[in-house]
Amino acid sequence: MFAQIFINRLKCLLRDRETVFWTVAFPLVLSVFFNLAFSNLDKSETFNPVNVAVVNDENYQNNIFFKAALNEVSKGDDRLFNLMEVTEEEAERLLSSNSIDGYITVGSSLKLIVGKSGINQNIIKSFIDNYLHTFSTVNNILVKNPAGSRALFENLSQRVSYTREVSPSSAAPNNVLNYFYTLIAMACFYGCFWGMREITDIQADLSSLAARINTAPVHKMKAFIYSLCASLLIHLVEMAILLSFLRFVLNVDFGSRTGYVILTVILGSIAGLSFGAFVSALVKKSEGFKIGIMIGATMIGSFLAGMMYQNMKYIVAKKVPLLSYLNPVNLLTDAFYCLYYYDTLKRYAINMGLLTIFIIVFWTGTYLVIRRRKYASI
Repeated sequence: MFAQIFINRLKCLLRDRETVFWTVAFPLVLSVFFNLAFSNLDKSETFNPVNVAVVNDENYQNNIFFKAALNEVSKGDDRLFNLMEVTEEEAERLLSSNSIDGYITVGSSLKLIVGKSGINQNIIKSFIDNYLHTFSTVNNILVKNPAGSRALFENLSQRVSYTREVSPSSAAPNNVLNYFYTLIAMACFYGCFWGMREITDIQADLSSLAARINTAPVHKMKAFIYSLCASLLIHLVEMAILLSFLRFVLNVDFGSRTGYVILTVILGSIAGLSFGAFVSALVKKSEGFKIGIMIGATMIGSFLAGMMYQNMKYIVAKKVPLLSYLNPVNLLTDAFYCLYYYDTLKRYAINMGLLTIFIIVFWTGTYLVIRRRKYASI
């Protein structure tokens, strides 16, 4: 009985081209657009040396300490400046054409000339301020203790940092991944269309097909569960196609925990189906109205999870942290990122536990609604 209902249901569902499009083709197309839009996002975050010029006159040549410091930070692959030594007229011309971010003149004091304010200009100013502060400190120490000059210069050449950056993971932060993870979470919840379809085809007052199913000599709940298995299989295959496309075509990194990624997708698909079934069973309106509720809820959840604006996820976590845990789309997104970034599974387990609670609530609500529904006539 199960095999017959399951196979026939598969054939019936696969003929629904509109639902197939929205649950697999649309996420694939959207992922391509995401890749085109965000492929260079991380590259834009890398630091580029600041273009700066210094007026190469007698004062600059005589100030051997500043000249040495400036040349030191302008060497190597991790240099701070792209330095040019030019005349004052040439410096003005370069600044006017935006070829440099500013230029420095050396006299009784160091002066920075810029054409506008910005990050690069602040970097140049910070370097000059740091140099002047260090020079003043060294000068005061030498005046008070000339004998300690050797130890002082050794300390200057071996500066010690008393803070260090500690990462909770060996994985490098990636600004692009969150967009793709929210896309997967959205695709999981687009399984709500299959869940709605199952409720529509089991409630006799919603479709003629459902009326015929209710007259069949098969227990209503058994027919519903067997049909759900067919919908779940279709949606899992669709999610497998999406994941394979993201991983092997767009090279989206999911980390090394492949088994947990697959488990997350399975739970996400079940959550999507359960959400659609719950809304369809609870709302006694037209199919278009139900679709509007499901799409609206899914897109709002995706927006709050950072799909359209990445920082929104962190704004919500900071301002309204409870909302992060009440948004199942965010739970899925965060679960994928935990698998990629964190070395422990504690946060991932919390996300999956909360998502499981949502699944139980949706299925329980669906069961309580449809099991009591009787029909005087069909």
